[in-house]
Amino acid sequence: MSEKATEIANLLSPTVESLGLELLGVEYLPAPGGATLRLYIDVPLAEQPERVINVDDCERVSREVSAQLDVEDPISGNYTLEVSSPGVDRPLFTLEQFARHAGESAKIVLKLAQDGRRRFQGEILRIDAEAGAVVFAVDGKEVQIGFDNIDKARILPDWVALGLAPQKPNKPGPKKPGHEKKKPSNESAAGKPRAE
Repeated sequence: MSEKATEIANLLSPTVESLGLELLGVEYLPAPGGATLRLYIDVPLAEQPERVINVDDCERVSREVSAQLDVEDPISGNYTLEVSSPGVDRPLFTLEQFARHAGESAKIVLKLAQDGRRRFQGEILRIDAEAGAVVFAVDGKEVQIGFDNIDKARILPDWVALGLAPQKPNKPGPKKPGHEKKKPSNESAAGKPRAE
């Protein structure tokens, strides 16, 4: 998250928590015509998967947060407030969230290039808390990326596991010699010609 987004998240997190929800993170997107402030909320981990975010939750958070933002006024100028559930391609904002999703695939965009690239896609292996880094499996190799260098990160949903995509069919293997299909003949199993 940007400095401004972190500042706003710290300001609004207690308000969201008072509603029995968790503020996952904030995106602050300044633009000439007015900024967009996007909040991602979810139910606390202890209540998942029995309870999920719904439109009423988003509306409650929007009302409470709007009132707080009007008083605190952390954003100068016009802005649009959006409150959203994280969705299946949930964004990741903290090291704790990366740890929570170890074993899942993610798409990462870096602030500064590492190994000549700014975009990575791979499996989240673990967190190196001492180094403040996330370790990914990318193209068969372990890649350690400093958390401070991560600009954006999102989970890559497994559409097949979610039941939203067909399973890939098994490809037939190479044919083994001597196992060719035999063409039907006009002879019965006893070797006598069949009547047609």
